[in-house]
Amino acid sequence: MKQKSRKFVYKTSVSWIEERKGILCSSGKPTIEVSAPAAFKGQEGMWTPEELFVASVNTCIKLTFIHYAQRDKLEFLSYESEAEGTLESVEGRFMFSELKVRPKIKLSSSNQIEKAKELIQLSEKNCLITNSIKSKVEVIPEISAQS
Repeated sequence: MKQKSRKFVYKTSVSWIEERKGILCSSGKPTIEVSAPAAFKGQEGMWTPEELFVASVNTCIKLTFIHYAQRDKLEFLSYESEAEGTLESVEGRFMFSELKVRPKIKLSSSNQIEKAKELIQLSEKNCLITNSIKSKVEVIPEISAQS
C-alpha cells in the first residue's frame, strides 16, 4: 500500500507597533507581544524571536517524549525541562550554534528508567523542530524514580 503524503501548513502574522516592538498572531490564539532582545536595542520584558526559537525546541522535545511515553505506556509522574541556546557570530553572521535541553523526568518505578532513556533519545532523534534546524541540539536528561 502506498502511504498518502501528509502535509501541514502553519500560519502566523506579525505587525509592527513601534520601535522594535510588535504583535505576533495566529488565528484563534492569544496574541503575543514581541520585541528584539535588549542586547539588540529591544524592549525588556517581552518575548523575543530568540526565546521563541529555544522554546519551540524545548516544547517539541517534551511533546515528542510524551507521544512516545503514551504509546509505550511509560508511567511518568512529571516532566520539566530547561533549555538554553547559544547565539553567536559564526562566519560573520549570528546563528544559534547549539541548544541544550535538560529534561527532568520523574518515574513511578525505577524499573522503567532504561525505557525512559530510550524514549528521550527517540524524542531527540524525531523532534520535528530539531530535524528542521542546523544548530547542534543536545538533550541531557535527568531521570529519576519515586521508588
